[in-house]
Amino acid sequence: MPARPLPVPCAGQPVEIGDISRKKDHFLSPLAALLEQTFPQAYKNCGEEEADALLSPGRVALGALAGGELVGFVGAMPQYGQTGWELHPLLVAPAWQRRGIGTRLVAALQQRVAARGCCCLYLGCDDEFGGTSLAGADLYRDTWSQIENIHLTGDHPYPFYQKQGFSIVGVFPDANGPGRPDIWMAKRIVSE
Repeated sequence: MPARPLPVPCAGQPVEIGDISRKKDHFLSPLAALLEQTFPQAYKNCGEEEADALLSPGRVALGALAGGELVGFVGAMPQYGQTGWELHPLLVAPAWQRRGIGTRLVAALQQRVAARGCCCLYLGCDDEFGGTSLAGADLYRDTWSQIENIHLTGDHPYPFYQKQGFSIVGVFPDANGPGRPDIWMAKRIVSE
């Protein structure tokens, strides 16, 4: 089944952030379409299976809704009991990017996981397409120096996450194949 097109933004159209986990039947297909259209290399033809997992009980599932249509999503799952949570994934439809939606989703997620006892929110942001200076590097040698000197060589989300207060805490060299690392980032979450 081909993915349905994502909605196109209209000037001044409000975007609301809310919990979509209780409406799994309603949001399963739109979330699958969003996964397939924002990350086709990872989710083409398997978005519905991943969407089903993301909307499972025990996880946090927040949607960005414009006119009732899903244009963004952020999820998290508890690890290490309830103290460490993995942010996975952050999705914003391409036409809706660079409008502050991702920032709002991450902020809302932080509040939700803090209320559940989170001390550390972490994520992996893969460098599969040469977006950083770590791509193609031998990260088994002089690892921390290379991390300290990371810079963009293309498109990659690590600077976005740094603006949200995340720090690079390590890498998994070759996690996505030779020269294609997974960059791990984390942030301390303080319950207020």
